[in-house]
Amino acid sequence: MVQAYVLIQTEVGKSSSVAEAIRGLAGVVATDEVTGPYDLVAKLQAESVEQLGSLVLAKVQDVPGITRTLTCTVVHG
Repeated sequence: MVQAYVLIQTEVGKSSSVAEAIRGLAGVVATDEVTGPYDLVAKLQAESVEQLGSLVLAKVQDVPGITRTLTCTVVHG
């Protein structure tokens, strides 16, 4: 199992709707709205690095209102 934290910047006023949309995606374990340069942190898990990449690129980044993501893969969990 591969896990990652995805730091997400959203358009102004969109963090709640983006968080709700992301929570509904398969592979998303948790989402938290945060302060600082990013608006959300999502924890993802997948069977492989390839599946994790597909989840981020094809699903998470496709959610309307997201302006930028940074994926941090867990190396020791």
